[in-house]
Amino acid sequence: MSGNQKKAYLLAILAILFWSTVASAFKITLRHIDYQHLLFFSSLISFLFLLIYGVINRQIFQIRKLSMKDILLSMALGLLNPFLYYLILFKAYDILPAQEAMTLNYTWPLILALLSVPMLGQKLSLKSIFALLISFSGIIIIGTKGNPTSLEFSNWFGDLLALGSSVIWALFWLFNVKSKLNESLKLFMNFFWGSIYILILMLFTGGIQMPDLYGMAGAAYVGIFEMGLTFVLWLKAMQLTERTDKISQLVFLSPFLSLFFIRIFVEEAIHTYTITGLILIVAGIILQQYTRKTKPI
Repeated sequence: MSGNQKKAYLLAILAILFWSTVASAFKITLRHIDYQHLLFFSSLISFLFLLIYGVINRQIFQIRKLSMKDILLSMALGLLNPFLYYLILFKAYDILPAQEAMTLNYTWPLILALLSVPMLGQKLSLKSIFALLISFSGIIIIGTKGNPTSLEFSNWFGDLLALGSSVIWALFWLFNVKSKLNESLKLFMNFFWGSIYILILMLFTGGIQMPDLYGMAGAAYVGIFEMGLTFVLWLKAMQLTERTDKISQLVFLSPFLSLFFIRIFVEEAIHTYTITGLILIVAGIILQQYTRKTKPI
């Protein structure tokens, strides 16, 4: 194994470990701060981190070369992520158990596959449809708390929010490929506009209040280890790896590690139906990715 590949694995594992802690961080921080303030302070901290990173690697100075098309696309992307995505996701975490919000939010690759049909003109193979049905059966199991035949969702609004955040994230990635900026500059521009949007929202919904020490520390953790540093680590790992699939497959460890951290730090009892539903969702996602090269119907 080459030196670069070893570095790629190390950076990817660090990113996955950090991402695996953020579901717990969301839930714990929301005990001390409301979801809008969490979004405001975490987005601002992430923006400042990405600004410093951009100055250090000098990519930030490419802003002077941006066209109006680049700026307008960045404004649209910033509206999707971080603004709408995290606004909906944090609200879902606010009203759902962390394990439920995390697992349902993890369905975004399924939503991406479905949206690719009308938006990119792609077709689904029979195997892809079967994979989607497997994953959606996992969603039903989680939403009905292990009683899928009842079709009675214990918190349908929270479940819709968690699934809705997946729709926003999938839309973001579909439009994100249209931007020709390098990834770190693209991320910086997203959080620049996203911070402006959340600032406007805060000013029209009661203003900004400083949280207590625990709330601010949690927002800082989310801003760095969910939104800022971890994306930088992941992008660097993808640049160093010999094959991106060697790295991307590691991400399937994240939701299971998240359940472990939720049990330890949030002290939620992890239910059997959560694990069952998550296994079905991940199995469907893996099968969906495996069937991408099959002949469409």
